[in-house]
Amino acid sequence: MGRITIHPNNHSSSLKTQQILKLRLVFVIFLDYFSKGTLNNNHADMKSGAKSIPEEFIYEIVNDKPVYYNGYRNFLKGKNNEKPMGSSFLQSMIITNLVIQLYSMIGKKFYILTNELGIQFSKGNFRAADIAIYDKSQIDIKKASNKYIDIPPKIVIEIDTKADIKDIKDTFKYYNEKTDQLINFGVEKVIWIFTDSQKVLVADKSKEWKLNDWSKDITIIEGVKINIIELIDAI
Repeated sequence: MGRITIHPNNHSSSLKTQQILKLRLVFVIFLDYFSKGTLNNNHADMKSGAKSIPEEFIYEIVNDKPVYYNGYRNFLKGKNNEKPMGSSFLQSMIITNLVIQLYSMIGKKFYILTNELGIQFSKGNFRAADIAIYDKSQIDIKKASNKYIDIPPKIVIEIDTKADIKDIKDTFKYYNEKTDQLINFGVEKVIWIFTDSQKVLVADKSKEWKLNDWSKDITIIEGVKINIIELIDAI
């Protein structure tokens, strides 16, 4: 499948066309998570969770409501007393090599931050980012602290998600809301890399969403492109 372009706010596009494109994108996300076995609506897990959930299991907070790490249900069942859901081998390889490549290309001008950086929008609202790219003029590293950062990065790159979304009927809603929230906060571009479906979703502040295969080059910033297939082959 080639590139799919979605214009969420383009009234000149027909409603039917937008619906078809969104349905195709939802199918890609569904396929990505179905293959991981994460799309089963098991409400019994929630009912069996008699013990409280530690703060360490909170992945994000949206409108004062926690979004938990995928795997927190095992803690509720007593199967796991440690923080759930580390990165897979493939996810870790992509993140590591992507950071290395980006640093070699733009490291003199930009900070490339990783390790699920917490981005604080407001009280009761923060999101996590696998990779966040800041222009060095945006932040003063001398003021770095153990608190979440409240400055929007230029670029956010996500490799899948560590959020538990089993009980969300419309799984596209999670990606849509997180992407819109980041862009509305001031992020110029959000890039989602899906490992199972091998697709890349790119959304920018113009509200144009593009869905590509891994074989297509991804523009990070002007003049800087990466290719996931080439990135993996270079490992």
